[in-house]
Amino acid sequence: MWISVFRLRLSCCLLAALMVVALVISVTQVEYLDHETASATFIDSAGQFASSQVVRTSRNPYCGYERQVLSSRERLEEDSLLAALQWREPDVGPVPFLKSTDPSSSYFVILNSAAFFRVGSQLEVLVHVQDFQRKPKKYGGDYLQARIHSPRLQAGAVGRVVDYQNGFYKVFFTLLWPGQVKVSISLVHPSEGIRVLQNLQEKKPDRVYFKSLFRSGRISETTECNVCLPGNLPLCNFTDLYTGEPWFCVKPKKLPCSSRINHFKGGYLKGLLTAPENAFFQSGVNIKMPINSSGPDWVTVIPRNVKETNSLGLSQGLGTFPSGYYYKDQWRPRRFKMRQFNDPDNITECLQRKVVHFFGDSTIRQWFEYLTTFVPDLVEFNLGSPKNVGPFLAVDQKHNILLKYRCHGPPIRFTTVFSSDLRYVANELNGIVGGKNTVVAIAVWSHFSTFPLEVYIRRLRNIRRAVVQLLDRSPKTVVVIRTANVQELGPEISLFNSDWYNFQLDTILRKMFSGVGVYLVDAWEMTLAHYLPHKLHPDEVIVKNQVDMFLTFVCPLET
Repeated sequence: MWISVFRLRLSCCLLAALMVVALVISVTQVEYLDHETASATFIDSAGQFASSQVVRTSRNPYCGYERQVLSSRERLEEDSLLAALQWREPDVGPVPFLKSTDPSSSYFVILNSAAFFRVGSQLEVLVHVQDFQRKPKKYGGDYLQARIHSPRLQAGAVGRVVDYQNGFYKVFFTLLWPGQVKVSISLVHPSEGIRVLQNLQEKKPDRVYFKSLFRSGRISETTECNVCLPGNLPLCNFTDLYTGEPWFCVKPKKLPCSSRINHFKGGYLKGLLTAPENAFFQSGVNIKMPINSSGPDWVTVIPRNVKETNSLGLSQGLGTFPSGYYYKDQWRPRRFKMRQFNDPDNITECLQRKVVHFFGDSTIRQWFEYLTTFVPDLVEFNLGSPKNVGPFLAVDQKHNILLKYRCHGPPIRFTTVFSSDLRYVANELNGIVGGKNTVVAIAVWSHFSTFPLEVYIRRLRNIRRAVVQLLDRSPKTVVVIRTANVQELGPEISLFNSDWYNFQLDTILRKMFSGVGVYLVDAWEMTLAHYLPHKLHPDEVIVKNQVDMFLTFVCPLET
C-alpha cells in the first residue's frame, strides 16, 4: 500500500512539473518572436481555433505580412489585386532631373472640340508631357489628376486618365451640367518620383515608427514598435489572437511584455532620399503642379433635349464613372438622389432610436464631430479620452440616439492611445448584434500608406469577413464605408502619405468590398472634384456632403 501511495505521489509530481514546463514554454513563445518561423494562433471564420507555422520568405525577411497563411481563394484575390495595381515602370535607367517630367513644359489639348456640347456628352483631352529641356518624353508612368469645373456654378467632377506609355495621356470626362466648363490637369508626381515612392514602399515600410511605454511601479521603459522590426533584438509579440494582425515591440530590458500601457507615433525617418531623388519632389516645381492648355481650356455645354429623360447625368449603371459631381456646392450621386440634411431636426428624425458606430481613422472621426457640433441635442459624454484619439460617445436621451467613435488598431499615428483602447475593427464588429437600428461607418486607410499593400489587404480581409458575418446574422444592419481622399502634398509628406499611395489603397478597398452589401461614400471624388484646396481633413462643406450621403443610406428617400 505504501508503495502504491509513493507511486501516485511521484506521478502527480511529474505531471505538475510537466505542466510548469509547458506553461513556461507557452509564455516564452508569446513574449518572443522566433526569427526563423512565426507561429500564429487565431480564430477562423467558423469560430474554431486554428494554428499554423510558416517559414518566412525571402522578399522581406522580418515583416509580419510575409507570414500570412492564405487559402487558395485569398491568394488568388491578393495576386489579382497586386497585378491590377502594377504601375507600369518605364524601362529606363537612372534619369537625371532635367530629363524628368516638367509640368510647365507639358500641355494638353481638347480633342473633340466643338461649338457646343450637350449634357451627358463625352469630352476627350490629350496630354503631352515634356522634360525640363522641353523635349517630348517617350515613356509614361506619371501620376496625373484631372477634373472639370465651373467656378460660378460651384460645380465639378473628376476625369479618367489613360496612360499610353509613350508620353501621351488621354483624359475622359462626362459633361454633367450646362454652362461654361473648364478643364484642369495636374501633375501629382513625375514617373521618376513614382519609382522612388515604389522603392520606399517595398524597402522602407518602417519609415514611420511607433513606440510604446512599458511601466511597472517606478520602473518605465519606452521601446520601438511596428508591423516590421528588423534585427535580432528580443521582441514582444502583440499579434492579435483573433485576426492574426501582427504587431511587435522591442522587449524592454527590465520589464515584461504585459506591462505595456500605451501606444504612440514615434516619428518619421529622415534622410530617406539621395540628392538626385530629392529633385523629383519639389513644391512649386513637380508636386501637384498644373499642366496648361495649348489652346482653349473650356467648352460650352447646353442642356439635354426635352426628350432625353436622364437629365443632369443621372445613371443607373453599377460601374458609373464618375460616381457623382458637385452642382451649387451640393454633391449629386449619379445612381440615386441624395437627401440634404440642412436642419438638425432632420438628422434627429433620421437617427432616432439608432446606435451609430464610427470605426477608423480621423477622417471618420470628422463625421462624429460634425454631427455632435451640428445637432444640439447630441451631447458628448466625457469619457476622459485623449483629445483627437477617443473613444468618444455622444447621446441624445430624448430621441434615444447613441453615437460611438473608436479608432482602429495599429498601425495608427495618433499621439497616445492606451493599450486597452487598441482594438481591431474586425473584433469590434464581431461584438455587435446588429439590426435595423444599428448603423456602422468605417474608414481605414490613411495610416497604411507607408506599408506594402499586403498589410492593407490583410486588414481589409479581416474587416470584410466580420462585415459579412454581421450582415449574415443581421441583414438589416446598415454598413457604410468611407473611401480615401486626396490631400495637400509637399516634399516630405509625399514620402509618407502621397496621393499615389492612397490611390492604391482606395482601389483595393473598392475592389474588396464590391458586392459585399455595404454602401460607399466616395470621399476620393468628393475631395478631388471640389474647388477647395486638398486637405487630409476636408473642409466643412465637403464633410457635410459626405455626412448627407451617409445619412441618405441610413434614411433613403421614399420612392
